[in-house]
Amino acid sequence: MQAAPPPRRPRVTRAAAPARAAGPTRTAEEVDARQEYLDALPIAAAVISASPAGFAQVERANDHFRNLAGWDERLKASSVAEIELIGTGELGAALRAFIDGEEEVRQFESSDGRSVGGRHFLVRLARLRAEPGAFRRCLLSLIDRTAQVETEKSLRSEMLRDSLTGLPNRLAFNERVGEILDDPGFCEGSHAVVVVDMTRFSRVNECMGAIAGDELLITFARRLFSALRAGDVLARTGGDEFGILMRLGNGIDDALELADRIKSVLATPFRLSELEIRVDCAIGCAMLSDGVELAEEVLRNAQFALKRAKQSGTTQVYEPKEAKAALRRFSIETELRRAIDNDQLTLAFQPLIDLPTGEVSGFEALSRWEHPERGPISPAEFIPVAEESGLILSLGRWALDAAARTLTDWDAKVGRTLPLYVAVNLSAIQIARDDIAAAVSGALRQTSLAGDRLMLELTESAIIQDPQRATRVLEGLKGLDAQVAMDDFGTGYTSLSYLQRLPIDMLKIDQSFVSGMLKDRDSVAIIRAVLSLADALGMSTTAEGIESAELAKALTELGCDRGQGFFFARPLPPAEALNYWLSRSA
Repeated sequence: MQAAPPPRRPRVTRAAAPARAAGPTRTAEEVDARQEYLDALPIAAAVISASPAGFAQVERANDHFRNLAGWDERLKASSVAEIELIGTGELGAALRAFIDGEEEVRQFESSDGRSVGGRHFLVRLARLRAEPGAFRRCLLSLIDRTAQVETEKSLRSEMLRDSLTGLPNRLAFNERVGEILDDPGFCEGSHAVVVVDMTRFSRVNECMGAIAGDELLITFARRLFSALRAGDVLARTGGDEFGILMRLGNGIDDALELADRIKSVLATPFRLSELEIRVDCAIGCAMLSDGVELAEEVLRNAQFALKRAKQSGTTQVYEPKEAKAALRRFSIETELRRAIDNDQLTLAFQPLIDLPTGEVSGFEALSRWEHPERGPISPAEFIPVAEESGLILSLGRWALDAAARTLTDWDAKVGRTLPLYVAVNLSAIQIARDDIAAAVSGALRQTSLAGDRLMLELTESAIIQDPQRATRVLEGLKGLDAQVAMDDFGTGYTSLSYLQRLPIDMLKIDQSFVSGMLKDRDSVAIIRAVLSLADALGMSTTAEGIESAELAKALTELGCDRGQGFFFARPLPPAEALNYWLSRSA
């Protein structure tokens, strides 16, 4: 026997409002006035009340509300319209919670839940005065924000995309890494970031132009993509730098295998216009770990490894100590700038001894830094930081002025002009960027010293970088009667023709030859050759690193003019250096 169909629920039209609880009867004029108020609103609006069954129901709505994505059809289909967000129950739940609660106003954003062609709304609920015996009511208004939301999505998508290659950019890449780090199920060592930097890209731009450079970047990105596994994420994180986020199944070996595949796909030359170009790359890796909280930090770690890869020519994996060292260098740079500005550095003076007579002919001025909290910081640490940051220009000028003032103070204390000179080291960066002659001239003018009281020491590398500029600098110094020495001679690649043309007064033999000369015949042969060369060119010589009487005697017998080293004295404070000279000159 066939069951009888369930009874149909009566249809609702705008003329027949849904059933509501018993309460005061409204006049037709009141009902029409409320409806006119809703119809006058330029946005979708409806009056919502609780139904006897506990649902939220529509008492009345304007045409904007009815026309939103088929609401009109749904309102006609039921006598008690249960309000839901189209496709989900979010709005219905929010309505029931608001009607049952005590809030006067509530506002939130919502959508119809459709991934394609969906609509987005700003929902506002405002409580209406409840009449005696009636269910609680509120005014629901919907502001369509679909166009605005879609525009925001489009802008965000554009913001996260590299316009040239179409790949995710640095921001998008970091967001993806951040999602993995924030995942509660994240396992340390399960992912790695690989950074790939194209070598010689700047030369392509310089020689062939920006268009060819862009073409090379696009092709390079395609080659990288072909080396990836499914699921790996490739992004352009810099000008010619690309980042790869990859899942690790076999630890860091997976990243190293990827590096090999990348180098393999780059082995084939790139064709640009009529030229074939071979492009290599440097690769650095860093693993995601629990100790790293920020995605940018992971990328920075990989870039630390990349920097080391550029120097070594091989793929490098990040080591935590690199970040600590970089942080210390940055901290030293900041504090060194403050120390220079506040005159917190000092000079120490190492005696330069005339080997045949044993007299003190001069001193080499060496920068010293006693940090108030860290204690003494070695010049081997802060001088490279100064050169890298450009602070070497300020530091070099300070050293010149301080050395000249010290000589003037010594003269004043003794009561006469001392037969001494002070040697000050010049950095290759100073030679390249600063007006050395002007700096020396200023120091001499302020202290009324003669030019021959200062000796400027520069290394072979300072000459090799720009021989013509170095020549002009040295000629300017000689015009001030200052002396010039070539420091660490024998460790560089100075051409003999340059050595013959340059106005150099002294060659300083590097301590790497001096320290081993008693046991190494080759070192003795090199020292003999340097001494003979200096004699032929009319230059004097100074041996560095003399730490024993035997070395001093051997160098004297070979004909070396001067020497310095711990055998004679360590670098001394100004007052002690003057006393040292007085004791050796008595």
